[in-house]
Amino acid sequence: MKVSKMPKEELELLSNQEITRLILEENKKPMSTADLFKKKIELLGLPKKTFEAKIADYYTAIATDKNFILLDDGRWDLKSKYKSDKVVKLEDDDDEEDDDTPETEEEIIDEAPEEDNYDDTDEDYDEEAEEDLKDLVVIDENELEE
Repeated sequence: MKVSKMPKEELELLSNQEITRLILEENKKPMSTADLFKKKIELLGLPKKTFEAKIADYYTAIATDKNFILLDDGRWDLKSKYKSDKVVKLEDDDDEEDDDTPETEEEIIDEAPEEDNYDDTDEDYDEEAEEDLKDLVVIDENELEE
């Protein structure tokens, strides 16, 4: 079934990733993050202010999902459409003479971090600072949106 023909109630049960996969399958071509999210908002009938409020969460959801690939032009597509046997080698070790990795025992000792002699005990505990914080109120993220 096409995502554009699915009932809103059924779409509401799907995750960002599932809806995105369906949109990309139906569209058959890569789409930008903004276009994908606008399509999701349209399908779910959400208010337009949702775009600015939730676009970062949406981006994170698809960026961390291994089923999607971000192409060079900044558009997303299904990773399953792309097969590659190429291995990208970031650094050619054979040609590099000035490698920063220590090789001898002397180099390793020379690069060892110095000991930290900092005493982190709370000898000068400030009771006034605690008094200042007693009226501190913690607000839940959901309360901020209201």
